[in-house]
Amino acid sequence: MTNSYFNENKLEDLLDEIKFVYQSDERPWIIGYSGGKDSTVLTHLVYLMLKNLKPDERKKSVHIVSSDTLVENPLIKQYLDDMLYLLSEAAEKDKLPVVVKKVTPAPDTTFWANVIGRGFPTPRTNGTFRWCTDRLKIAPSGTYINEIIEKEKTEVVVLLGVRKEESIARKRRIEGRELADRLLNRHETIKQAYVYPAIVELTTDDVWKILMENSMKNAWGGDNRRIVELYSGADGGECPFAGFSSKDAQPQTCGQSRFGCWVCTVVKEDKSLNGFIKTGHRELIPLAEFRKWLMSIRDVPEKREKKRRDGTVYWTNNNELGFGPFTWEARQEILERLLSIQKQMSYELITEDELRAIDEIWDNEKDLSRRTLVDLYYRVMETRLPWDHLKRPMFDDDTVAKLQAYAKQYNVPLELLHTMIFSTSKNKYFSNTKRLRDALGKLVTQQWLQEASLCDTEEGIVDGDQEDSNL
Repeated sequence: MTNSYFNENKLEDLLDEIKFVYQSDERPWIIGYSGGKDSTVLTHLVYLMLKNLKPDERKKSVHIVSSDTLVENPLIKQYLDDMLYLLSEAAEKDKLPVVVKKVTPAPDTTFWANVIGRGFPTPRTNGTFRWCTDRLKIAPSGTYINEIIEKEKTEVVVLLGVRKEESIARKRRIEGRELADRLLNRHETIKQAYVYPAIVELTTDDVWKILMENSMKNAWGGDNRRIVELYSGADGGECPFAGFSSKDAQPQTCGQSRFGCWVCTVVKEDKSLNGFIKTGHRELIPLAEFRKWLMSIRDVPEKREKKRRDGTVYWTNNNELGFGPFTWEARQEILERLLSIQKQMSYELITEDELRAIDEIWDNEKDLSRRTLVDLYYRVMETRLPWDHLKRPMFDDDTVAKLQAYAKQYNVPLELLHTMIFSTSKNKYFSNTKRLRDALGKLVTQQWLQEASLCDTEEGIVDGDQEDSNL
């Protein structure tokens, strides 16, 4: 056990340190719990410390927060839900000041709301355009932390399962943030929060040693054998919590983790998903096939608009228009395939709240009929969404036909006409008419309408590394 924490220390030493920090002030604690080995050990140690305290010494609350992206691997999701339930039950039984909370992204910010609703291209395998981690993992937990700060009118201490051994880059990063003679670091993005990396000195072997003790039972009665099964056959890291941002220098390990999203496109091969399939979980095959298909259509020209969401355009080195969001037709195709798999597996892959959010995005940006999503859902699932009966077209068929005819007659792009209608509908109730005039003026001066005059036929306008910006 080279460099093991236990070469010179005992587990009791670490528990004493955790106890010392806990009793040093009145600031609530927040633990980022992903269900992975590191966050499990961290939660286990804090739970043990609390149990060893006298009731009158448990003066402040400990929030155990798990971030569910809504695209978690089904096996991981089930395991995590089980652990959170056991934690909640055990804490109540042991009369500990523990609050167990699972947070999720808001319905209109989820993976599917962005990909299917707004047409965001999936993150690249080379790691660029990784918009998902901040939105799905970090933001929800950060929001919860800020709610605690606001509610309790105090600073908080965030406990993270980060360790120096995890990577050279992370080790340097952690060491660079340590304050001399202190156990707490200032939080990077939340001013009223500090970070306590309680297990920072533990090696991977140390972590597993702790998990293997006590007949592989953790402090709240969970079976650590399940963690061994989840990690079996592959390396696993921890997805980030609100302590760090994906924009930081640290490598984000979700893609290589047993605890990453099933639809993750950052890695070429999802060893986690494939590993589960190889060990007998053949029910996950449709997810692996869908993920492969989704990656395959990312850069297909016919599946992508030739402008960004804000109407700007750019040219590649080959003097070709660069890609923007997925086309509306591609988004419908993605949704139809996703729902088909959901029906096949009898497992929820997209929630009704997400579908409602996507429906609203389409109503405001793409769908004059106001029925494309609900009809697509019925066609695949053979059942109606709860709000189906409320959906009415913005215009009848005759009016839509006239709009198409006028657009052709006056050589006006039909898409421009549609966006002007949506903008008018959105702004027509404001008493200040200048708001509507400005919105329409912005639409008719967007770059994509003048793309030919913007392009230098000799060299083009190159913005290749930014092809997905301003989506």
